Amino acid sequence: MMKQERFFNIGKEMYAAFDAGEFDKAVKLADEYLRLAASKKTNWNYGNAIHHAHLILGRISLKKGLMEQAKKHLILAGKTPGSPQLNSFGPNMALAKALLENGEKNAVLEYLNLCKIFWGKLFSTIKIWKWKQAIRKGQIPDFRANLFYK
Repeated sequence: MMKQERFFNIGKEMYAAFDAGEFDKAVKLADEYLRLAASKKTNWNYGNAIHHAHLILGRISLKKGLMEQAKKHLILAGKTPGSPQLNSFGPNMALAKALLENGEKNAVLEYLNLCKIFWGKLFSTIKIWKWKQAIRKGQIPDFRANLFYK
């Protein structure tokens, strides 16, 4: 498979491995996704690679009980420059929700602030504001479709 084609398809393979419980394989694929992204910073898929690879690494860290590492990956995922998909549909909130379920509010609030940079339309800004309000009250927001975007 050509390197360019691999860069576009590896995300699906990474999520499939994660969903199948093949965590070692998912980590290898996430690392490869980040390595490929390093040489493709002007590619429209670059932001997706940064966002989704770090989310998978964070979710696996959390499953291993590595809370600090999971929070670090959430923040790194939020530091994506965005992409056509992320700018339209917004971030995946699965890791953020899992961290909230473990009492970790601050990292999630920081992540939401980072997400406003690429997902800054009026509707999404209101959505982020509502999510932050709920989190500050000790609630876990209903992230709806944002739990499933890949």
